[in-house]
Amino acid sequence: MTKPLVTIVNAPRERFTLTSEALESIYANTEVPFNLVYVDGNSPPKVKQYLEEQSKEKGFKLIRKDYYLYPNVARNLGLREVDTPYVVFIDNDVLVTPGWLKSLIQCAEETGAAVVGPLTGIGPLKDNKIHYAGGEVHIVEQEKDSQVKRRVHEKMHFHNRPLAKTRDQIQRAQCELAEFHCMLVCTEIFEKTGMLDEKLLNTREHLDFCMLVAQAGGTVYCEPTSYVTYVPDLKYIWSDMHFYMLRWSNAWELSSLKHFSEKWDVGTKDAFFQERYKNLGWRREKGFVRPTAERIAPGKNSVWVSKIIRRVDRWLNPILTDLYAQQETKRQKQNSSTTVSVSREPVAAQSK
Repeated sequence: MTKPLVTIVNAPRERFTLTSEALESIYANTEVPFNLVYVDGNSPPKVKQYLEEQSKEKGFKLIRKDYYLYPNVARNLGLREVDTPYVVFIDNDVLVTPGWLKSLIQCAEETGAAVVGPLTGIGPLKDNKIHYAGGEVHIVEQEKDSQVKRRVHEKMHFHNRPLAKTRDQIQRAQCELAEFHCMLVCTEIFEKTGMLDEKLLNTREHLDFCMLVAQAGGTVYCEPTSYVTYVPDLKYIWSDMHFYMLRWSNAWELSSLKHFSEKWDVGTKDAFFQERYKNLGWRREKGFVRPTAERIAPGKNSVWVSKIIRRVDRWLNPILTDLYAQQETKRQKQNSSTTVSVSREPVAAQSK
């Protein structure tokens, strides 16, 4: 049997609702050999049981933690198990289509790319709306009043455009940005970039990694013959809410933005940061506040119910993050005596 060139690291994104559909999508639509490492961060009992059964049946490695995981922590847990030339990071709410992995590998082999991102949709496959088709991210330096100011430039190509009207315009191309919804990486690049930065708790981690790749001399490509889609806005399920609220908490986002700003020596007063500060909590509003209000009081009555739930969210969210932080401190103390140093630690960004 041909030894796989790639290991797929499947990690939790924001909930567990699509776990079975996404995993079965990988096995149904992947023709080339692959290893799979599935990282499970405190999924509900039924999902936990399903993953244990699938791990035994299909022979993939299952890493289970009985607490919720920061995204890069989950990815690094999987990455430490990888011994193949390539790794694919994919979230647990992503559906793939036939030939997706073969096309990513082919692009990397033909271009020498360090990172390859597939054409990525958002929503069910039938929706065919583009989320990612390549993009730009880099630091822009501007001189003003004898001072050099650094800011982040980020742009997504064809974002939110209908796939049917734009697919002919999208060709394989070198770019600067890929997303962790699904991303193939040449594992050699981690010798230069270090492991994924675990201080980025919930946001901007893909920007950070892609800029580190560029800094290390690696290239990023978008391969449109590989198509996947991630599916947010699923049916309201209460068992997902704790993780969802924590995953998109204000505290995690503010900490991530602060670390990103300091690491890349960029100011936080430009539009890149101000927009994110202004919209803190928008995912909880969309994924928790409004769905809960509609469930309690459908129609016009949901407006006043939303106001009440929004107040509850603002009170509850800091409590959830404080409790998680306390539990994390306890885990770190318990593990401190058995901590083993790991190579390829995160590296600092270098100012140009």
